[in-house]
Amino acid sequence: MDEQRERQPWSPCPGTTPYEILGGEEVVRRIAHLFYEHMERVAPEVARLHRLDENGKVHPESRENFATFLVFWLGGPLEYLERRGHPMLRARHAPFPIDEKLRDGWLLAMQLALDEVGVYGPVREYLDQRFATVAEALRNVR
Repeated sequence: MDEQRERQPWSPCPGTTPYEILGGEEVVRRIAHLFYEHMERVAPEVARLHRLDENGKVHPESRENFATFLVFWLGGPLEYLERRGHPMLRARHAPFPIDEKLRDGWLLAMQLALDEVGVYGPVREYLDQRFATVAEALRNVR
């Protein structure tokens, strides 16, 4: 087993990535798709912060960017980095006032997507913790 891979901080199980545990790109992209479907239903105030299409839905380009980011962030191919550079999450989210309600709406939409895909066990615990940590770090209204 590659020592560098062993030390990757985002791996809930040594030698694996969440991307691998979840089943790869198709599953991760499904999570991203369901995330936006749930967001538009349970947290429309979060959806409205995104670029919207002519039907008031989160624009397909925004959805694709997030799906590609999620693939990368979970340990998959580096396409996001190659296309868009470093994620700079705080800088990208700084223009938007993100309070507890928006943070919690975002997390709920993600939890529902993970539920629908059937993500459970140690990888789910790990992802819930990671998503909560990132969502809290992006909150800029106290």
